[in-house]
Amino acid sequence: MPIYALSVLLGGWLLFLVQPLIARLILPWFGGSSSVWSAALVFFQVSVLAGYSYGHWLTTRTRPRVQATLHTILLVAACALMPIVPSDTWRPTDSSDPTLRILLLLGATVGLPALLLSSTSPLMQVWCMRRTGSQVPYWLFALSNFGSMLALLSFPFLLEPAFGVRSLALGWSALFGVFALVSIAAGWMSRGSESIAAKGPAASEEPAPSIARQSLWLLFPACACALLVSVSAHLSTNIAPIPLLWVAPLALYLLSFVLTFGALRLYDRRAFFPWLAVALGSMAFLYTTGESNLHIQYQIPLYLFGLFMSCVACHGELALRRPGGAHVTRFYLCVALGGALGGIFVGLIAPHLFDTQLELALLLVLIAILCAVPQWYRRGSKHTLWPVRIAIAGGIGALTTHLALAEVTMRRENLLMVRNFYGVLRVRDELLDTGLARRNLIHGTISHGYQFLVPALRNIPGSYFSPTSGVGRALLALHDQGSVRYGVIGLGAGVLSSYARKGDSVTLYEINPAVSDIAEGHFTFLKNAREVGAKVEVLLGDARLTLERQAPQGFDLLIVDAFSSDAIPTHLLTREAFALYFRHLRPNGALALHISNRYLDLEPVCAMSARHVNRPAFVLKSPSDGMFDASVWVIVTSNEALLEHSALKSAQLRPARARAGFVGWTDQYSSVWPILTLN
Repeated sequence: MPIYALSVLLGGWLLFLVQPLIARLILPWFGGSSSVWSAALVFFQVSVLAGYSYGHWLTTRTRPRVQATLHTILLVAACALMPIVPSDTWRPTDSSDPTLRILLLLGATVGLPALLLSSTSPLMQVWCMRRTGSQVPYWLFALSNFGSMLALLSFPFLLEPAFGVRSLALGWSALFGVFALVSIAAGWMSRGSESIAAKGPAASEEPAPSIARQSLWLLFPACACALLVSVSAHLSTNIAPIPLLWVAPLALYLLSFVLTFGALRLYDRRAFFPWLAVALGSMAFLYTTGESNLHIQYQIPLYLFGLFMSCVACHGELALRRPGGAHVTRFYLCVALGGALGGIFVGLIAPHLFDTQLELALLLVLIAILCAVPQWYRRGSKHTLWPVRIAIAGGIGALTTHLALAEVTMRRENLLMVRNFYGVLRVRDELLDTGLARRNLIHGTISHGYQFLVPALRNIPGSYFSPTSGVGRALLALHDQGSVRYGVIGLGAGVLSSYARKGDSVTLYEINPAVSDIAEGHFTFLKNAREVGAKVEVLLGDARLTLERQAPQGFDLLIVDAFSSDAIPTHLLTREAFALYFRHLRPNGALALHISNRYLDLEPVCAMSARHVNRPAFVLKSPSDGMFDASVWVIVTSNEALLEHSALKSAQLRPARARAGFVGWTDQYSSVWPILTLN
């Protein structure tokens, strides 16, 4: 018995450790987008389905000795593929949707190991039943999820801060070898055991599950997994695409399995249903008040509470319908298929099907209906049943109406809504309190630049890029010295091109093709810059990868403004990124970084990366004046003449600071935990 438990525990730990690990390894290749994690979640859900399918086929279609032999061969083959370090040939070379490339990369790098790890729990349960003659050891399934949860929590808090991601990949590969030895031993211990069907009449005489029952085996895990992917995407889009915010939802998702499938069976339908109603209502409130963009100290707990309660309800209902030993592998196969379908729907289909995050609203309603059905038909007198039924119908009706009205309002208020791999973009015309009208580009919940619609103000740089901002002052100072060659990482509405004059050269790097289309079609900054005689070029693709392929550009100024909502791609602020930037700058060139953020204090990151390239870094804050937004910029340069120019000298520059002990970010380490702020 201990060897089965050890194999299951190790398998769960390795399977869910490799998810944030491999996603973190490839994150810089795909623009640091939170959608990398969504694609990874889909891949591993499909891996679980493949693993459970393999386990079902192996235990029902082959003899015990063949099972041990075949599983041993596959484990040895997986060990031969180590280490799990992705090849550089998978780096993207264009700006097309990278979802398929990510899935193929993951398949080539960790496909076989993930399949074998996924098959461990159902395989070990079957082998344990064969050897011991016991009932289905569902506690092994709970143990597997417990090990998975420990892996997820250990990655951002223990492993990532202590080791580089490549070192972790090598360590994971070595530990997989240990897992393989334990699993091989468990298989050969069970090779001479009898089949499950021979272990008495209880298993063999159990009737086959009905279509309705198997449909629920699919629906409940599909809803839970779809909600997991949706909530994870929202959190990492609006804060940062980092393992810390990846693992919390997934850990709670796994904890719901532990609590509902463990020996204590903590799920009580009647007692839990009111909590589910509160959870669904909380998430509906957050979804429909996205424009107010509540602080993360409220958003994160409410979303995680809602996700956890919903997952406990779905998995609790699933556990109440679990079968005996004869159909255990079919049960796990249905659970895995449901999870894969839910993940595929949200991660792959919904971004092409919907132009908003409508799938989240649909999931809230579907979960409410599925979990309300048992309450509707529960036993009791009509004096107690009908008040409950009226409350259920009213609650679901109110939830649906509230979400539908919010969707209609959103569509009425926006001129354009576009969704792709990188998120949801909206274009909206607004009337300010001052009477001025402007057109705003919004990504997630954050403005990516606006343009005044009054002809006289149409080419004035607004938003975070006003003449009093750090980047505005730097460009004005450089223009006093003549024509300027500058680069911009992050196109947005194209506001920064409004500073271009005749003879200037502007290169804008943008990873999202939809942003380029909107900047060219709904705003006139780029057009105006070309009309005044500036050379303006928009290059599609991840900025770091593009700069790595380019010859030195000789920029006078390179501007980094590539945030998505409140999330900043961490790979654009590492030491290696700064070294790349200064390879493209002239000896006296300057680097300007927009670090305005409600949740992350990026000043120490910039200070340490600037120290790595032997340049001083200065912080410049500009307040909101009713017309322009407040902003925080960091200017990194050793050009004394530029710093002494009146445009910058009058702005009260101060040196960027990093507290003692902060090591900064590298491509191997970029934890946001030390710089997270809840003020």
